[in-house]
Amino acid sequence: MQRYILSRVIQSILILFGVLFIIFFMLQLTGDPVSLMVSRNATPEQIEALREEMGFNRPMVIQFADFITGAVVGDFGMSLRHRQPAMKLILERLPATVELAAVALLLSLAIGIPLGLLGGSNPKSVWDTLARGAGLMGQTIPNFWLALILIVVFSVNLGWFPTFGRETYEFMGLNLPTRSVILPSFALGLFTTGQIVRFTRSAVLEIKNEDYVRTAYSKGLSENHIYIRHILRNASIPLISIVGVQFGYLLSGSIYIETIFSWPGLGNLLAESIGNRDFALIQAIAFFTSLVVVALNLLTDIAYGLADPRIRYGD
Repeated sequence: MQRYILSRVIQSILILFGVLFIIFFMLQLTGDPVSLMVSRNATPEQIEALREEMGFNRPMVIQFADFITGAVVGDFGMSLRHRQPAMKLILERLPATVELAAVALLLSLAIGIPLGLLGGSNPKSVWDTLARGAGLMGQTIPNFWLALILIVVFSVNLGWFPTFGRETYEFMGLNLPTRSVILPSFALGLFTTGQIVRFTRSAVLEIKNEDYVRTAYSKGLSENHIYIRHILRNASIPLISIVGVQFGYLLSGSIYIETIFSWPGLGNLLAESIGNRDFALIQAIAFFTSLVVVALNLLTDIAYGLADPRIRYGD
């Protein structure tokens, strides 16, 4: 297990260096980045001054080495629009995105796992139809379209939830979410809900036909005991990988939802930085989200191995 963890850590580090390479040279492929950062009325002297200030007049190898060195310590330079360190802006917006993704994941688990269990336990029943329908809708309905429908119905017409923005209340020094997070988190977690429903239903249907489950039934064990001790326990092992991957998706894929709901998170910040041609901030957000996704995948692999002792890594 230790050997496997070490190999996964090394692979994750190599992936991050590959991400840095792609981020750096994607910027170079856009042409002269300085000409995209300045206004159309900028003089050649102003363009050259900005190029020298940002170091774009140096050799490419030196620029890449400086970029890697700065990324290792979390220094991606100053935001052109905000005139603040890019990483500082990311850390300020991060709690809002984590809150949105965490609530979206909790809603997905609260809806997806029970519905998947009921559907898999009762094939061809009403619950099974609901589970299959929820899985299909979750993976086909665009979340940005659903977000607009939710705003019209529950915010504008019924007035149950705020139309936009983030509201919190303080409890023991913590800023806890309010009802303002419900609509954006539901829209964001729709795809994840569909994934969890389908995966849980398929896992239950498969595990029900295993020999050890039939043996448990033949011993006269109760239905609840069999589902909790054998079916649910074994179905939760592959769910770990789904939850880890989907949480990374929720953290990094919220740009549309945050923009629609004016949610002050990383997705909204990324949309603003793209519109303002703030390349330093774009690079920082791209690397930070990649770092989070890689770290979550690493933790998911480790948790998967700990949850299932039968797995032998590195043999």
